[in-house]
Amino acid sequence: QVQLVESGGGLVQAGGSLRLSCAASGASGRTFSSYGMGWFRQAPGKEREFVAAISWSGGSTYYADSVKGRFTSSRDNAKNTVRLQMNSLKPEDTAVYYCAASTSCAGYGCPIGSYDYWGQGTQVTVSS
Repeated sequence: QVQLVESGGGLVQAGGSLRLSCAASGASGRTFSSYGMGWFRQAPGKEREFVAAISWSGGSTYYADSVKGRFTSSRDNAKNTVRLQMNSLKPEDTAVYYCAASTSCAGYGCPIGSYDYWGQGTQVTVSS
């Protein structure tokens, strides 16, 4: 069982920045680097949507069109941590942000069902 804990959410004005972190523990005998990691978000009344994904080594990253050029994902496998740097935030970025880990898929196109473990989420609110 893998536990994922997000942190770094909060309230920020439009145009501002936040950095989310996701710490993993209890990797069930697998190294953290063997998990594909993703970020998702869910706004009130909407379905959970893909935000970003990062390959096992962190060498490749993928983003939803809505955040491309503004968000950057990275991972530190030595610290079992993945981060999401969010710049130029917009009110429409307001949502609960979740990190997720997959034992079977990493990178672009991983279906949401391929993610086996989820964090509890962290609220990001962007005021206009």
